[in-house]
Amino acid sequence: MELAPKRAGFAPDRLNRITDHLSHNYIEPSKIVGCQTLVARHGHIAYFTSMGQRDREREAPMTDNTIFRLYSMTKPITSVALMSLYEQGRFQLNDPVSRFIPAWRDHKVWVSGEGSSMQTVAPAHPMTMRNVLSHTGGLTYGGTNHPVDRAYREAGVHREEGETLSTFVDKLARVPLRYQPGEHWMYSFSTDVCGYLVEAISGKRFDRYLSETIFEPLGMSDTAFWVSPKNVDRLAANYQREADKSLKLIDDPEKSFYIKERSFLSGGGGLTGTTADYLRFCEMLRRGGELDGARILGPRTIELMRMNHLAGGRDLAQMAIDTFSETEYEGVGFGLGFATTLGQVAHGALGAGDYYWGGAASTAFWIDPKEDMVVIFMTQLMPSGTFNFRGQLRNIIYSAIVD
Repeated sequence: MELAPKRAGFAPDRLNRITDHLSHNYIEPSKIVGCQTLVARHGHIAYFTSMGQRDREREAPMTDNTIFRLYSMTKPITSVALMSLYEQGRFQLNDPVSRFIPAWRDHKVWVSGEGSSMQTVAPAHPMTMRNVLSHTGGLTYGGTNHPVDRAYREAGVHREEGETLSTFVDKLARVPLRYQPGEHWMYSFSTDVCGYLVEAISGKRFDRYLSETIFEPLGMSDTAFWVSPKNVDRLAANYQREADKSLKLIDDPEKSFYIKERSFLSGGGGLTGTTADYLRFCEMLRRGGELDGARILGPRTIELMRMNHLAGGRDLAQMAIDTFSETEYEGVGFGLGFATTLGQVAHGALGAGDYYWGGAASTAFWIDPKEDMVVIFMTQLMPSGTFNFRGQLRNIIYSAIVD
């Protein structure tokens, strides 16, 4: 991979601070096993390094073609797939989701109580396609002790083996919404619902639609819901940071959940892929929906997706319930599949107008239209909030732009 930092407008010595920072603060003290970082601007790759190991137990080095669990970096891909159907005139953003999931017409909204004494009301407005694309529809992740989340568990709402997208949305029809659609933002199963909507609207299985519409046209040959047998030796191991700050292996590549076909195709977190593949996806977005002659979306659709769709132009600090997500809240809005920096002062970081997300294993990316830049960071460390890789890399990368 040819690097051209000066053509991309960077001071090479300042950009190389990334290597020193990650090596001295993370690799050498074994806070992470390995990582990859890529910075591209104006279509030129300015920085790309593979550091440390992809598999500590087998002493396998991190290689440029390592395959990572993308987790929630699946969400932007799913959102793009659904918006490709929007471009075909198959739905409007303000259409009720129940148009495609009839069982959701009877959804109620939680007010108080729990179990048999739970009080609910009809939604003031039905959940819309915009709501599921922006996590503002009233769904949750079902992981807390809130009465609604307990109802999720009682109904068996999960993404485990044996579930399908169809049975998943049927179960969600039986549980109340956490809040009135549009009134709050809550990280949730919404993008898994978007995966089902792709199936329901297109008439194709979700993985097939992704392959035909995004992966094959863009040449993303290593991106899929499972890793083929021939590529298992490229899959990174996944680790968890323990209370004593040690790293525990939680997913051995040779025994991984991701090396066999599964029944549930999670649009919210199921894909695996390489940095090179994710760069092609990001470059398509940066270029307005087209890459190497393959057009996935129109430029105006991408502009719409990266706008802040939170009610009244508010930020996540004003709208969010709960603190679990892949972003900070102050000065950050949310569009149709991405977070976006609304203001540098409020957010305390450079990059106003960018759009981005991350994954549970501490992966992260962002696209900055003003700077014409893409940044991708890959590692495999859970939970994702352990270290603020995105914030630290922002400081280094933006301060290295000198044109």
